Amino acid sequence: MTRQPPPSAEDFDQWYANMIESPAKDQIVQRHLGLPVHLLSTGLLGRDGIAEVTAALRLSPGQVLLDLACGRGGYGLEVARRTGARLVGIDFSGEAIRQARQHAQRMGHTARFEVGELTATGLDAASIDAVMCVDAVQFTDDPGAVYRELRRIVVPGGRAVVTCWEPVDPGNRRLPERLRAVDLRAGLAAAGFVEITVDERPDWQAMEHALWKEAAALDPGTDPVLAALHEEGVRALEFDHLLRRVMASATAG
Repeated sequence: MTRQPPPSAEDFDQWYANMIESPAKDQIVQRHLGLPVHLLSTGLLGRDGIAEVTAALRLSPGQVLLDLACGRGGYGLEVARRTGARLVGIDFSGEAIRQARQHAQRMGHTARFEVGELTATGLDAASIDAVMCVDAVQFTDDPGAVYRELRRIVVPGGRAVVTCWEPVDPGNRRLPERLRAVDLRAGLAAAGFVEITVDERPDWQAMEHALWKEAAALDPGTDPVLAALHEEGVRALEFDHLLRRVMASATAG
């Protein structure tokens, strides 16, 4: 398979801007993943997944949570609401950050959202009690740098929870190179995390498969967001059986 660069911040800016005019995509995703209508998702974490991530973060009220690659902030805001944590959200899309700030204000939540990179958050070392990164590690050409940045910003003994997809066979060249490179256990260990668990979540993957089937079958018409969802569904169905859905949790050593 030809190597393709990851989507740029400008690509995501346009995608998020289009969503303002097209709520249909959010409605489809919310229905399949069992999400409340107020939760603006970025990845594909469903209702049960949010509960599992929240439990694995082990947050106490007043602690600082980073939602890395936060998108419109939906997942981080929900976890912060459930735990009483103080939320910081980082994303490389300026449009996503603008929408996250507006959404937090509408919901009456206090949170700090800033533009930053997966590998360079701009945060101080050891300034975060726990970090979550939902379905985003595959969007970098250097996943090792992401894990090292997680370890740099998390306090010793703090927690990291990462959800993503890993290849069933890392040598299978039908998969995009960036997906073949995902190895959460090895990456977190090399960065200095300990007590690492990586669990498969086939129930999450089954929900996603149903979503992709509907997306691939729909007629998007002239709606650019539905067109993007349709194209993603077609691509995902080509190789989702070659991936395993995983959640990793770890402690900063």
